Amino acid sequence: MKDLINSSIQKHSEALSLVDTDIIVSASNIILDAISKNKKIFWCGNGGSASQANHLSAELIGGMYQKKIKPFKSICLNVDTAFITAWSNDDSFDNIFVRQLEALYQSGDILIGLSTSGNSPNIVKVAKFATSNKMQVISLTGNDGGKLGNHSDININIPIKSTQRIQEMHILIGHILCDIIESSS
Repeated sequence: MKDLINSSIQKHSEALSLVDTDIIVSASNIILDAISKNKKIFWCGNGGSASQANHLSAELIGGMYQKKIKPFKSICLNVDTAFITAWSNDDSFDNIFVRQLEALYQSGDILIGLSTSGNSPNIVKVAKFATSNKMQVISLTGNDGGKLGNHSDININIPIKSTQRIQEMHILIGHILCDIIESSS
């Protein structure tokens, strides 16, 4: 048991050393610019990444600290289970996020997609939609960034294969982004 614990901590530290702080700064600047123009931030992911997208979106609405400030326009696309189950049953799971953006986006909004593989079809498809509709796309990926990395303005990639370690870095990076956003107002 101790070997597993120590190994997990060691692998976490190794993943942490791969985080590119300059790309986080670039992503922060894009988000802050959009917020200054009263634009929305959309988040999405599947599975554990869906939970993280929901959590990070909530941070921007509820605030991360005791002292509450005006909430940011932050919407998580993977939380409407009635829509997601109906639409994926009637049409396709691959475009559940595109369909929602069609209803909600404005040019200049931001899409933040989380995908440990970088190849989730519904996340790649919504990134393509966002780009073609003058939204900026920030992705948090793992492995080699996958197709999502190729359809993002900024790809914050953790170049490892371990889903757990990738997700640990994604939540850290997401909290850093939220902290920067909240601190800027």
